[in-house]
Amino acid sequence: MSKFGKRIKSAREGIDRTKAYGIEEAVKLVKSKAKTKFDETIDIAMNLGVDPKHADQMVRGVCNLPNGSGRTVRVAVFARGAKAEEAKAAGADVVGAEDLVESVSKGTINFDRCIATPDMMGLVGRLGKVLGPRGLMPNPRVGTVTMDVAGAVNGAKGGAVEFRVEKAGIVHAGVGKVSFTEQALVENIRAFIDAVNKARPTGAKGTYIKRVSIKSTMGPGLRVDQSTFGGGQSAA
Repeated sequence: MSKFGKRIKSAREGIDRTKAYGIEEAVKLVKSKAKTKFDETIDIAMNLGVDPKHADQMVRGVCNLPNGSGRTVRVAVFARGAKAEEAKAAGADVVGAEDLVESVSKGTINFDRCIATPDMMGLVGRLGKVLGPRGLMPNPRVGTVTMDVAGAVNGAKGGAVEFRVEKAGIVHAGVGKVSFTEQALVENIRAFIDAVNKARPTGAKGTYIKRVSIKSTMGPGLRVDQSTFGGGQSAA
């Protein structure tokens, strides 16, 4: 039988692993169980009733968290001329065209979000094998291929979170920090769930959202009662 350390045992005390908690109660418990010295991230995981192997069941999108993510996001922008200057003025960390393509192709990836103007996609497309596996490839569906580079940079810096369903039908993301107020976290979680609901694909049948849980980086997971955030449970 596996043995758990004192920290893990303490974190699990008072938590019913079989219970689905109301969203406010779940957030309160998760915050109270975060005892590490660093500001832990609050993560959400959603089990969806989709099979991403089928194109019409792919779930992907972006959520603008109302209270930000608490992360420092490094943004790269592929653009030329006036749009490159616009990106720099908006606070992009890395801006370039052919030079940036060459740098990334050699493995230099010092950014967390990638944005490109439409005219740059002919070049950026060559980086699919490098950026794709890292989830960094610009995509118009999530607003990262756009002429509004300033808006995209501000969104990324301000708390825009991209999501994409994994092979097992799970979507997960960081929705804030333990240092956030309970209200701010609840608002962020509701916004994220709403965004995933709106991204429901046409091929999804039956129950769309099967299970939702939240946890801090080092804390135990808590199942969230779906009736406390509403929607997403009807059959197609």
